This record gives sequence, structure tokens and C-alpha cells, in this order.
Amino acid sequence: MTLLARLARFPLWAMLRKEFIQMRRDRGTLGMMIGIPAIQLTMFGYAIQTEVRHLPTVVLDQSQSPESRRFIQAMLNTGNFDLSGTVRDRAEMAAIINRGDARAAIVIPPDFQRDVKRRRTAQAQIIVDAADPLASSAAISGASLAGAIRSQALAAEAGATAAVEVRVRPWYNPTSRSAVYIVPGIIGVLLSVTMIVIASISLVRERERGTLEQLVVTPIGKTSLMLGKILPFLLVGYIQITVIILLGRLLFDVPIRGSVATLYVIALPFVVASLGIGLFISTVVSTQAQAMQLGFLFLLPNILLSGFMFPREAMPAPAQWVGAALPLTYFLEVMRGVLLKGVGWEALWKEAVVLMAFSVGLIGMSVVRFRKSME
Repeated sequence: MTLLARLARFPLWAMLRKEFIQMRRDRGTLGMMIGIPAIQLTMFGYAIQTEVRHLPTVVLDQSQSPESRRFIQAMLNTGNFDLSGTVRDRAEMAAIINRGDARAAIVIPPDFQRDVKRRRTAQAQIIVDAADPLASSAAISGASLAGAIRSQALAAEAGATAAVEVRVRPWYNPTSRSAVYIVPGIIGVLLSVTMIVIASISLVRERERGTLEQLVVTPIGKTSLMLGKILPFLLVGYIQITVIILLGRLLFDVPIRGSVATLYVIALPFVVASLGIGLFISTVVSTQAQAMQLGFLFLLPNILLSGFMFPREAMPAPAQWVGAALPLTYFLEVMRGVLLKGVGWEALWKEAVVLMAFSVGLIGMSVVRFRKSME
């Protein structure tokens, strides 16, 4: 009797042998189990950085003097601010920050140079988008550093005793509470993951049970079949949004400064896009286990590369490109824009258009792929 035959007499070894044979046959699942963690480790190991620098910054220089220009240059030399343009007044500055085109603003008052020349303490203001505590902390430290550097330079010039006082004014989240920043993002993460996993499993389960072929031969068209699969989940998605917003308000005192109706309208293409990803996954896998593994492939990128936990400004360019391919990246801008900043369509229409393009494209790809897989 061979060794394998002897071992086979023991139930445990027989079960192990059977599972290893099954694993070897299901090479797709085995490849996902090994390949996906390796890919994600490589990607996130390079992408995740908590040190936020090079914040896009606008300048409102009401002094228009050599001293104000020297101070602005001292701010830029810290590396925490990148000049993205100048503005004419505070209204234009507020509009740019609300749109997310800038994360900080340097404001120089008209009497800045006069105070320096008279050896008084000159004041400058730094306005920071503090919705993200990590990004705002870097801006605050950079502003303090620039003020100290310029004060030292002034003190070294002919024994001058003038100094520069930098006053930081955080917007949207002045107390830097993490819950204010995290809770709106949780809505998008939960919606995305839930919709992707549910939709990816739905069609695969029908295929495994043998009921999908019965549906295909009915008068129902393939497009109608796909849409019929996702439309009920839209209601589930809106219930999730409502529950989390209410709990965030009641438990964590998350502000609701904008229009909830605007949020609900823009949430529609995001939920459809997430369901489209799930449907597309269901057309390329053959088992529910594979569908769940491939669905959870989007979990870590959604959390780490979309701006949910870490500012995208701190990521290298390739990681930002990956984040730009995630619908959640744009929905987070919508969530935080509506809830924390109180902005409306004038600031969020670009994100709404991108999400609409995602939803149409992903549903279209899923329908085409579904037709090919069934032919």
C-alpha cells in the first residue's frame, strides 16, 4: 500500500487532499488570492503618505509692495504652498476655495509694508480649507514657519525690530474634528463597497442556480434584465445615505450646511456607477467567491486613494491617476462640499458630469460584456 493510500484512510488527510485538488483546479480564485494582495501592497506602499505639502494656494495681495512679495515668496519657499493664481477680492477667493481649486489663501492687508517700515508688527492672514485636518495642519505649520523666517530676516536688516504675525483662519472645520471629515466620507465608502459587492454577486448567483439562462430566453431584453437587477438597489442606496447622514448629525454633530436635495440628485449617478462596476465584475467571473474577491479589490483603493483618509495632494502622480479613475473620489468632493462647505451646483457641476459619464459608461460596458458572455 502506497503512502498516499495509507494517508487517504484518515478522513482529515482525505479532506485536505480534496481541497488542494479543488484549489488547483480553480486557478482563477487562487490567482486572485495571491495576486491581489501583492498588487495592493506595492501600490499602497508607494502611494500612502501622510505628509501633505504643495497645497494649491491663491494670493490676495492688497499691499502690492516689495515687502508683501518677499513675504509671499517666504511662504512658497516652505514647500507647503504652491501658487496657483492671484485673486482680486475676498469673494473671488472664497469661490475658488469652495470649488476646491485651491486649498489655502494668503491675504496681505493694504498697510503691510507701512507697518514693516515703521517697525510695527505687520500682520498677514492665511485662510485654510480645514475640512481635511491633515492638510490643514501642514498649512498651519508652514504659515508659522514662514512668519518666523521673515521676522528673522527683518530683524537682521539694519537692526530692525519689526516682525510678521501670521494669523491662520481655518474654514469649514475650525476645531479640526476628525469626525466632521470622516463621516461624510463613510457614506461614500459604504455605498460604493455595498453596491459593488451586491451587484457582482447578483448575476453570478443566478448563473450558478441555472436561473439566468431561463431569464435570458424570456422576452425580457438583456438591457432590461441588467437595469432590473440594479434599480431595486438604488432604493437601498438612498436609505443608506439617509441613515448615515442622520446618525452623523445626531451622534457626531456633523454639519449639514448645503442642500440635501442637491446631494441626493448627484448621488444617483454615483450609485449607478458603483452598481455598474459590480455588474461588470459579474460578467468576468464564474463563481460568487471570485465575485466577492474582485469586488473587495475596490475596497482598499476606495479607502486609501480616493481622499477618504489621506489627502490626494500628498500622493505621487500615479496614485492620483488611479484615484481619478474611482467614482468615489468625485462623490467625496460632493459630500464634503454639500455638508461641510454648503456649496451648490455652481461648485459641483464638474463632479456631477464626471459621475454621470462613469454611470453611463460602466452600465454600457456591462451590457456589452453580458451579451458577449451569453453568446
